[in-house]
Amino acid sequence: MAALRLVVPGNVIHRSGGNLYNSRLADALGGAGADVEIRRADGDWPDAGSRARERLTILLQGSGPVLVDGLIASGAPDEIRAAVLAGRRIWVLVHMPVLDGEGLERRALEAATGVVCTSSDSAERLRTLYGLERIGVALPGTAAAAVATGSRPPRIVSVAALLPNKNQDLLVRALSSVRDAEWTAELVGSTTADPGYVRTVRATLADHGLEGRVRLTGELAGEELERHWAAADLSVLVSGTETFGLAVTESLARGIPVLVRGGTGAVEALGSGGGPALPGAAVELDEHPAPLAAVLRRWLEEEELRRSWREAALAARTRLPGWDATARTVLELLS
Repeated sequence: MAALRLVVPGNVIHRSGGNLYNSRLADALGGAGADVEIRRADGDWPDAGSRARERLTILLQGSGPVLVDGLIASGAPDEIRAAVLAGRRIWVLVHMPVLDGEGLERRALEAATGVVCTSSDSAERLRTLYGLERIGVALPGTAAAAVATGSRPPRIVSVAALLPNKNQDLLVRALSSVRDAEWTAELVGSTTADPGYVRTVRATLADHGLEGRVRLTGELAGEELERHWAAADLSVLVSGTETFGLAVTESLARGIPVLVRGGTGAVEALGSGGGPALPGAAVELDEHPAPLAAVLRRWLEEEELRRSWREAALAARTRLPGWDATARTVLELLS
């Protein structure tokens, strides 16, 4: 295979699942012997202007396959179509369907050589919405990590940028219902991606008197992030929509059980380690915190439940696929 070009959006600068997937995939492709070139497409994708789309046209040129992040492709269907008609192999990497109201995403995906989805949830949604068949799935891998030692009192973490869809406000309201129990909590993620939502979360903390028990750490990486993972006993990801949820498998890689929202792609991530016992739970949620609070209280008060979830998470970490498996899948699809 000729050199593979991975085109990623330049306007998503906070730590996100899509950014992490793109970076880890590129590293794993290189480790598999592929010649990989990462190029950033500047512009306010998917709503980039004409100049950004002109620059993208240049990035779509070349003899080898091009894998374009779906956020970019959904804003440039004409450029994708022109490149394919010119004989270039343009694949679209879809982390989460954009579902724009003008049909731009559909046009881009129909024009592409093929589509690679990062979860079964995304693939099924695209098949249902657009009737697409040229879809492959390359599930995220997991990097090996040290087992978390936890904390006393137990620490609950939510690792995600503070954004309305991630629903940290719902978690805070649920925690306020179990304030009589012993615990601490951390919201680990960007506090600059949506300052307005961060103000909402801080206001909720103040309203319930939880400023001293729930800490907003900001975005963390490297050894600093690992220290926070090491101190965690339970991970929570209750996004309104989630196609997979890398924070789930990152938790499991450290033996940390996870609570996720039922009906989202995070359920697939929770079960990705296989095994007879689920390393946590999928909770059916609306915007009322009571169901989440009830599960949190059970975990806090029932020692046997905490033990069984922890054992299942420790077992799952040994069965999680690595990023090398993701790279092999992508190479097979593109070839």
